[in-house]
Amino acid sequence: MTALGIKLIAFCTASSAFLGAHLTSSIGGADMPVVITCLNSASGWALCAEGFMLANPLLITVGALIGSSGAVLTDDMCKAMNRNILDVVLAPAPAGGGSGGEAKDYGAHTETSVGGLAQRMLDSKRVIIVPGYGLAVAKAQYAVAEVAASLRSAGVEVAFGIHPVAGRMPGQLNVLLAEAGVPYDMVLEMDEVNDLIPGSDLAVVIGASDTVNSDAEDDPQSAIAGMPVVQVWKSDKVIVLKRSMGSSSYAGIDNPVFYNENTDILLGDAKDSCDALRNEISALAPA
Repeated sequence: MTALGIKLIAFCTASSAFLGAHLTSSIGGADMPVVITCLNSASGWALCAEGFMLANPLLITVGALIGSSGAVLTDDMCKAMNRNILDVVLAPAPAGGGSGGEAKDYGAHTETSVGGLAQRMLDSKRVIIVPGYGLAVAKAQYAVAEVAASLRSAGVEVAFGIHPVAGRMPGQLNVLLAEAGVPYDMVLEMDEVNDLIPGSDLAVVIGASDTVNSDAEDDPQSAIAGMPVVQVWKSDKVIVLKRSMGSSSYAGIDNPVFYNENTDILLGDAKDSCDALRNEISALAPA
């Protein structure tokens, strides 16, 4: 290899390292899922370029498929967050989020118990469950699947509402629920479940915040302003399973829905809470 070739390789390596570090370290808030899909697309185009260098049609084809599918997914994710890829890469949302840089005082929240939630779920005609990244971290999908099955056996209509960017990877929660044996017909996309929520007795949010934040619609200064969200606050009652009130969301902002009059909070680890909820429903449900 010539000296020029070595220099070109060194330049490409350095520039790639700089771009990769910039795309990952400077991105904040809820933009990270978009960056992940963007980097996946870039890896495909890199593989495609390698195929041309090696004159390998298989690498060219596979790389083009990965790159194009990643680009399409990135575009879909940007639309789901009301962002465009140039804004994500060149003007990322701040990790601290917030409205105008100042924390809001939404007042006090109200709490509930596992027993109270279990009874309310059994008394409901329709329950909407909205999982988030907190459910994935706690690995609570199996307990939630058993809760949903028990409710269905008791005659309660149950549906899961999945936001396009819920979790750290697109489609993560769909995979987790499928892994836990949740029937596919119970898992609805955001637009579908938003049509059901106004007539629902109860919306149960498990480890989600940004994807159910009403400020996305009501506060133009919010870090997630304009992002489509699951409108859980339109149900008759909202119960949020949350580790603690002090933990911040992915975008680093608080959620006014947590302080609404029709919202109760069940504090604790999602896995422990869902396990206890499953046991409570099994005890209360008619044989």
